[in-house]
Amino acid sequence: QVQLVESGGGLVQAGGSLRLSCAGSGSIFFSIATMGWYRQAPGKQRELVASISGITRGGSTNYADSVKGRFTISRDNIKNTMYLQMNNLKPEDTGVYYCYAGVLSNDYWGQGTQVTVSS
Repeated sequence: QVQLVESGGGLVQAGGSLRLSCAGSGSIFFSIATMGWYRQAPGKQRELVASISGITRGGSTNYADSVKGRFTISRDNIKNTMYLQMNNLKPEDTGVYYCYAGVLSNDYWGQGTQVTVSS
């Protein structure tokens, strides 16, 4: 059974940093999966924050305009883990952050981790 488990969320002041991790387990073929971080703020729809392609597509990255230059997505295919380094956090970055993996026509989601940025 595939599982994605996020960690690293918490409460931080504006301007601070957090690093989220997403550990994958089970038969997920992690290295070829397209991975991503989504977030959902209260009362808003879930939105894509950043994504990273699998090894067959060179690990290319994509970012929402609102986080470009502040967030960095990366992955370690040996450890089956994806990361999101978040710097210069803003109150509008507050929300539940979800890990996503898409592989072989299947979609997988983590349970989410809360990020709260105080002003």
